[in-house]
Amino acid sequence: MIIVKTSKISSKGQITLPSAVRAMLKSDLVRIVVEDGNIRLEAVPDVGGSLKAYAARYQPFEEAREQAWSEVVREQNPRT
Repeated sequence: MIIVKTSKISSKGQITLPSAVRAMLKSDLVRIVVEDGNIRLEAVPDVGGSLKAYAARYQPFEEAREQAWSEVVREQNPRT
């Protein structure tokens, strides 16, 4: 399938992708590849949840962050 659309580049360097193109990407992240004077957008798949199988149990982000910070503090300041 070939879709040809024209978009204006804003003064901030932004473009709006047509809805058909966004639907084809199926992602909110894109990789911009410039090669031989051509520009290509490639969808970057969502990696959210991809590591779920490795988790022993669900842990809220805030709890995981606090645990990580506590471990770093203990490593940096060992009690003698």
